[in-house]
Amino acid sequence: MRLIILLLPFIFMGFEMNPSSFKAKQLNFTRVREAFAAKEKTVSKTLVANSLSRDSLQIYLRAFKTEKIIELWAKNIAEPKFKLIKEFPICEISGNIGPKRRSGDLQVPEGFYYISDLNPFSKYYLSMQINYPNASDSIRGIKGRLGNLIFIHGACESSGCISITDEKIKELYVYFIEARNAGQQKVEITIFPSKLEDKAYEKLTKVYSKDKDKTSLWADLKNSYDYFERKKVPPTVKFLKNGSHEIN
Repeated sequence: MRLIILLLPFIFMGFEMNPSSFKAKQLNFTRVREAFAAKEKTVSKTLVANSLSRDSLQIYLRAFKTEKIIELWAKNIAEPKFKLIKEFPICEISGNIGPKRRSGDLQVPEGFYYISDLNPFSKYYLSMQINYPNASDSIRGIKGRLGNLIFIHGACESSGCISITDEKIKELYVYFIEARNAGQQKVEITIFPSKLEDKAYEKLTKVYSKDKDKTSLWADLKNSYDYFERKKVPPTVKFLKNGSHEIN
């Protein structure tokens, strides 16, 4: 996607810092302080209501294009299962259902990702970068023209990103910082074309039966979706040499 990023050299996650210092470092940024001032009480209330401790918080995200929702799942480190604690409506998402295969297609990726970076100086207030292209995208996309810089961000416009408004990105940002500060090294996000209950999946695969690129990816996403619905734990995903996935 095409995204103007201000002050690119100052994009700063501090992933190599000690977890205990991560929050303090992030609070050096004006917009991060604004996010905590506006949303920390809301986040704390939600955590308490769900018997979650910020000192042991772990989170997982699921995004659904058709429903235009990001689900926030969370648990304490010692607990086996995640629980749904928040849904963030997506204000704007460009493109159609299906994966991103080249730069400039305005597609939001689909598949298995994680949050790889934060930008407290974003043109869209705050932004959280998704690690597109992943190993599958690199195999199945157009070589040398995959594109990059895919974010969840504020405002309400998209050219390949997921936009959730300034107010919502403030809150999601706070959850991420609290989880990272509690020691979570990788926050995963799975991006789906839609919620993949059996009937919805059957309809999708019937309509797009001739598009093997989409249906192959969706079969892997369906396996992941079903596993998580049963276990409330994200499966382990292995990227295979043909661009497909092994879901364990």
